[in-house]
Amino acid sequence: MRIVGLVLVGALAGVGITLGAMQNFTPVTAQSLTNTPPPAAAPLPPERLMPTTVTQVPESQAQVQLSFAPVVRQTAPAVVSIYARRVVAEQQSPFFNDPFFNQLFGNRGQATPRVQNALGSGVILQSDGIVVSNYHVVGDADDIRVVLNDRREFAADVILADEESDLAILRLRGASDLPAIPIADSDGVEVGDLVLAIGNPFGVGQTVSSGIVSALARSGIAVGSGRGYFIQTDAAINPGNSGGALVDMQGHLVGINSAILTRSGGSNGIGFAIPANLVSQVVAQAESGETHFQRPWMGVTGQAVDATLAEALGLGLPQGVAIAALHPESPLAEAGLRAGDVVLAVDGDPVNAPQEMMFRLAARGIGGTARLSWVRAGERQESDVALIAPPETPERNRLTVRGVALRGLVAETINPAVAAERGLDPQARGVVVVEAQDIAARAGLAPGDILLSVNRQPVPDTAALDRALRDPSRYWEVELLRDGRRSLLRFRL
Repeated sequence: MRIVGLVLVGALAGVGITLGAMQNFTPVTAQSLTNTPPPAAAPLPPERLMPTTVTQVPESQAQVQLSFAPVVRQTAPAVVSIYARRVVAEQQSPFFNDPFFNQLFGNRGQATPRVQNALGSGVILQSDGIVVSNYHVVGDADDIRVVLNDRREFAADVILADEESDLAILRLRGASDLPAIPIADSDGVEVGDLVLAIGNPFGVGQTVSSGIVSALARSGIAVGSGRGYFIQTDAAINPGNSGGALVDMQGHLVGINSAILTRSGGSNGIGFAIPANLVSQVVAQAESGETHFQRPWMGVTGQAVDATLAEALGLGLPQGVAIAALHPESPLAEAGLRAGDVVLAVDGDPVNAPQEMMFRLAARGIGGTARLSWVRAGERQESDVALIAPPETPERNRLTVRGVALRGLVAETINPAVAAERGLDPQARGVVVVEAQDIAARAGLAPGDILLSVNRQPVPDTAALDRALRDPSRYWEVELLRDGRRSLLRFRL
């Protein structure tokens, strides 16, 4: 289970709550000290009587014994336990990366392999062995073993993995006629709906916990390599529940349990599940042969509208996503939107954060259009926006440097597709470092760096970088952006 933060939780002791309803009651007034009869009270008019919410009480043993057992019998066989192993290289000391220490100590500083084990859960979505789990459970795993509720075991392969959404799709080898859970429309989930969380917490075996949907549109929680969009529940979720099912009272999957907020490592009643609509789209792409999840590209930089920004933009309420910048080839720009506009809804579903907007678009997949409602200068408008893959223009033209200067560098020209793959700003330009080894690593370059110039020669693409590196100089100066900060590297060969 991914623990995504710390939270301080207060406890209330000795507080009792009694819920009930009164029906057909007779008004009672206080008696005087001499017990003289009070004047007759006028009956209350019917419209002033408190409406009751309970129309009947359980009248049979069957009604008293109502339980979640039918839902559990329907769904539990399709929730599996996942055991993953990966071999990682563990560096004994960071000093051994330095050439000086390598000369002193030889190979004693080389990384040693270590086996890392992971425990989680998964959900069978198709009878032929398609299983969904979390990326942080099976991502980069070398060996995956899936154990069903009836103790059958299968080896599994990852057919699609997406770290940003923390989802991974597995295919069980040699599986057929397996129980599966149907996927619900998670847009129909409401706060207060009853849900069950099913998984294998702490490896004790399949466990079911109940709760309600506590909140929707939670978009500030960091999971995977980005901030996602989640359903919040108070159903107990613990380490080992990752990848397990969150199901409704019809036995349909509404989410994949992914993270918790905790100060102890266990459940504090604040758990998060990835909505089923996104899961459905990831599964569809995996079945079509994709190995990486493709999101519709908007080429937009935006921010949530708070009260101050709403006042500045002349909005009545703080709502929507304000567009800060657009890529020239953005589908939003082609639909007529521009910086300063505020997007209010996608296909009628409100969006109040950039993560929520991108979730709505990602759940619709590549191809087709989405109808956006937006505001400009107080006037509400609607536009159909094309859902396209990130374009590959200009060409990325990967460059592998084999010369003396920056030997071991692998770089690509930034285009919308490269920016999406590397998690760069949609407006990024220049050359991005894909790999840095040998001299490039010793010079201080790292994957994700954006190169701006070499020896004061601008490098807008890899062709310009290649020309700049042909300089016979022994003194080098590399200007770059790292995490949005401009840096300058100087070194001598």
